[in-house]
Amino acid sequence: MGYSLPRAAVFAVALLLLASSGEAFFDIFNIFRPRSESDYFQNAFDGSQEQAVPTQTEQEEQGAAPATATGLTRVPPSGPPSKAAQDTVEIAADTGGGPVGAWTIVSENSGVSAMHMAVMRSGRAVMFDTTTTGRSLMRLPQDNCRIDPRAEEEGTMDCWTHSVEFDYHTGGLRPLKILTDTWCSSGGFDADGNLVQTGGYYEGEKVVRVISPCDTCDWLEHPNSFAEGRWYATQHVLPDGRFIVFGGRRAFGYEFVPAPGKRNDKANYMPFLRETTDDVENNLYPFVNLLPSGNLFLFANDRSVIFDYKAGKIVRELPKLAGGSRNYPASAMSALLPLDLRNATGDPEPVVLICGGALKTAFRFGENNTFKPALRDCARINLAMPDAQWESEDMPVGRVMGDMLILPTGDLLLLNGGAKGCSGWGFGRQPVLTPILYSPRKEQGSRFRALASSTIARIGVDFPTEVRVERFSPPYLSGQLAGNRPEIDAKSLPLDGMRYGSPFTFWFSTPSEPRLLILSVTTFTEEGRRYT
Repeated sequence: MGYSLPRAAVFAVALLLLASSGEAFFDIFNIFRPRSESDYFQNAFDGSQEQAVPTQTEQEEQGAAPATATGLTRVPPSGPPSKAAQDTVEIAADTGGGPVGAWTIVSENSGVSAMHMAVMRSGRAVMFDTTTTGRSLMRLPQDNCRIDPRAEEEGTMDCWTHSVEFDYHTGGLRPLKILTDTWCSSGGFDADGNLVQTGGYYEGEKVVRVISPCDTCDWLEHPNSFAEGRWYATQHVLPDGRFIVFGGRRAFGYEFVPAPGKRNDKANYMPFLRETTDDVENNLYPFVNLLPSGNLFLFANDRSVIFDYKAGKIVRELPKLAGGSRNYPASAMSALLPLDLRNATGDPEPVVLICGGALKTAFRFGENNTFKPALRDCARINLAMPDAQWESEDMPVGRVMGDMLILPTGDLLLLNGGAKGCSGWGFGRQPVLTPILYSPRKEQGSRFRALASSTIARIGVDFPTEVRVERFSPPYLSGQLAGNRPEIDAKSLPLDGMRYGSPFTFWFSTPSEPRLLILSVTTFTEEGRRYT
């Protein structure tokens, strides 16, 4: 699942992971069976119950507000760090290449652990977390609690918020009411800037949720929208504004997000998703990219295809990416590199980048408390080439469960994640504190540059649940570049919006020499420091 950047500043947020216990008996056929409510906390390859469903009894932590209070509560004190928590990876910043960026703490308490975060066009971020593990650090108003569908006593109310609107300028919080569990769901923005969020866990697996960017907006939920549960699925927007959702645990197909109040009668079966699963389901959260041709690039485990979603068929299979698995729980990073439209006479050349991941056996090793090094390779493939092949080079450090963000400069930011293990159930180790800048237009061997390191580890059960919010300012916001940011004249924008493939005109100003985006420019006019 990709979200917008707030004024090109990047927030690092904590991911909430749950611990597992015991070793599992491997039953390969179990991953193809439908889920039942009794095995939601059971890995799909495990024939035994691996973890009891968390109890919903609330226990007040030291320093928390009393049960009658509303609003934000204190962050509970944490004990001494574990041995694993002290085992981090930090790379010296490469100052020879220019500014290395800077970290600042925006807030000491975000109220919820931001398992998901999306930056809205309102200038605020929406954060949300699973409802599975009980209380957060912020209460809902007493007259606006949610019914807990998993409580032993029917009608039990849950008055803890599991979603907040966060003002990243001031650190201010507004509690949001989310009804169903968003654990390992997916989402994206529609054409109007609404966040459309799909699937999740338990009662949330077939839900479509929507929140709009306004001062009083809250979540609207549409239950039973999907024919199959979408837990660990991937959602992507299509050229006509619809969304398509691929995969999920034991869901070997795809569906289109239905209109509000409608529901899908059946899913579209896709053999590729069943073929790419394995004993630990290394094909969850598949990578999906919309190509200039209108088809979709789809990557699962170590295989990739070009998929014509209109015809419902695979039109091209690409070479395997060797070395390990790349999707959850192996969890690599991926992006479609920015398309250069300046000199394109036809469709621009789409290049997909995939970095890091884990061995196919990483999850199995994790069950035995062994954490193998994450994959270090970074591979790209030019899909415009008839004989397209993966071209790999090594990152400064291996990384699993990281984040990859495209910056306005066309460079990519690689951050967070760990150097050992894999995603899920407490199997991530060695948090990587150093973000890496990847410059795709440079020659191979000179594309990676280490930036300023964070001091906060954000991974796994051996680390405290993080509610601190950091802002990272990338290098291009430093020095002279920071003083040359363009300002668009909003009144000059087309009243009927902009559409893919259609020309548009607008005015902008800049303090010094303008730098144009990688768009095809038909005319360029200057009036002082104002341009069109």
